[in-house]
Amino acid sequence: MNDRKLHLGKNEWHQTTLVYRRNENSEHTDHRQYSVFMCNGNVGLLSEYGYRWESESDYRSIKRFMAATTSKNFVLRFFYFAFACLLYSIWRAVDLLVQVELTGEYEHSPIVTADNTLTLLKKETGVG
Repeated sequence: MNDRKLHLGKNEWHQTTLVYRRNENSEHTDHRQYSVFMCNGNVGLLSEYGYRWESESDYRSIKRFMAATTSKNFVLRFFYFAFACLLYSIWRAVDLLVQVELTGEYEHSPIVTADNTLTLLKKETGVG
C-alpha cells in the first residue's frame, strides 16, 4: 500500500491509497503480474473486490483466445467471444487433467500455459 494524493486540478487534492495486488494466476514474473487499485482509504473494500478479481483475470485470459476483428457485426463478434470461451475452457480442463495426473492435485497456476496452447493451436490449425 502506498498513500498518495490525487491532483484534481488547480490547488485541489484528494487523499488516496494505491494498493498493489499480485495476480496468483499470472504467467508473468515482472511488473505485469501486479494490478494497482486506487481507493479513497477504505482498503477493506478491496478484500471484497478480490472475489471479483478471478473473474476479471479470466476474462482477460479469454480475450487472448479471441480472433482479432474490426467487424461491427454483433453475431460475428458474439461468435468470436463464445468460441474464445470454449477454447479457454478446453485449455483450463486440459491443464487441470495434466496437473492431477502429474501431481495428484490442482493448483491455480497453470502447468500448461495459454501461450503453449495458443502456439500449438496455431501450429496445428493455422488459426491464431
